[in-house]
Amino acid sequence: MAVMPGETRELAMFPLGSVLFPEMPLPLRVFEPRYVAMLSAVLGDPEREFGVVLIERGWEVGGGDVRFDVGTVARVARVEISDGTIELLATGAARFEVVRWLGDDPYPRAEVRELEPLEMDEETVPALASAEGVVRATLTRASEFVELPWAPDVELSPEPSQRIWQVAGIAPLGSLDQFAMLRSRTAEELLATLVEETQAAEVRFTAGWAEDDQDDAAP
Repeated sequence: MAVMPGETRELAMFPLGSVLFPEMPLPLRVFEPRYVAMLSAVLGDPEREFGVVLIERGWEVGGGDVRFDVGTVARVARVEISDGTIELLATGAARFEVVRWLGDDPYPRAEVRELEPLEMDEETVPALASAEGVVRATLTRASEFVELPWAPDVELSPEPSQRIWQVAGIAPLGSLDQFAMLRSRTAEELLATLVEETQAAEVRFTAGWAEDDQDDAAP
């Protein structure tokens, strides 16, 4: 849905235990009644959009959760219904900030304001390439020991404004690190966080592998 800068709009919300980045896929299995009701309303709208925010405390099912205030618009791409469950695939679009929550009956809703896209310039593109190299190298090393959702050679968009979010999305990082990137005010800030946290993740992976090797070598 197109809105003018600074304007707000109401958006159905789906709080999750994970972060959705722009330009990244979001597969979901919907079964909780309030989210079935939400999806019914979303599919009846031409835009077929809802918001995704990270849960700060609590659980995805049952309500009563505490949510972070920056999220991503999800656009429904495909829906399949079978055996009483709804399988859907959505794609991340614009980022937003929550202005205020409007209640959870019959499903969570919020007044949101979309955030400006990150600006990419001629200096950002090589920095993105460097950060991507760090991420892919870490994925390559980690994939020898653990199963990861993204392959080291996964194909990404050639468009830098899309690719920057996809590189962030495939990095083997936790949800809080992902949230820090999601709320970045500039591309430079995002890339700096991405490189720092990915390098730290590789150190943790390496330390764990070294400990396992020592345990295996112990008499």
